[in-house]
Amino acid sequence: MTRTPYADSPVVTTTVRLLAPFVLTYGLFTLFHGTSSVGGGFQGGVVAAAMVVTVAFALGIRRTAAWLDRRALAALVAAGPLVFGAVALTGVALGGAFLQFDVIPIPKATVYATEAVEVGIGATVAAVIVVLFVRIADGYEEPDPEDDTPVDRVAGPLDGSGATEVPADD
Repeated sequence: MTRTPYADSPVVTTTVRLLAPFVLTYGLFTLFHGTSSVGGGFQGGVVAAAMVVTVAFALGIRRTAAWLDRRALAALVAAGPLVFGAVALTGVALGGAFLQFDVIPIPKATVYATEAVEVGIGATVAAVIVVLFVRIADGYEEPDPEDDTPVDRVAGPLDGSGATEVPADD
């Protein structure tokens, strides 16, 4: 497959670089206001992931993939279930029931416990969307061990070494 070289636009890249912090801040705002208004972990995670996807469109998918840390993405994917488990079992550890927050000796325990779960959900949703986007958009293919086609090494988080093998363009 022949790929055309990526040509970036100074207008698009400058606009995305200027807007990225504000969009990510809005994503965090949406995430943290899920207990008191419209929003929550899923919506905040989607906004944050959409900003990473926008950056990938502006700066290049491979360049963005090279910037992402595979281990950090894996940790964020696992964050939601781990945080939920920890929060859910806190009540049990303090002598209450599963998901019982009123036994936690802090003011507004239910609000803080729910916010912790929302942060975990937001991290998981954002990481899953980013990983899926990079895998699909980059045209990732598992290398065939029986194929001796030469390959180029391209920086990216898609294999254990931090690089992705893609067929060389001849």
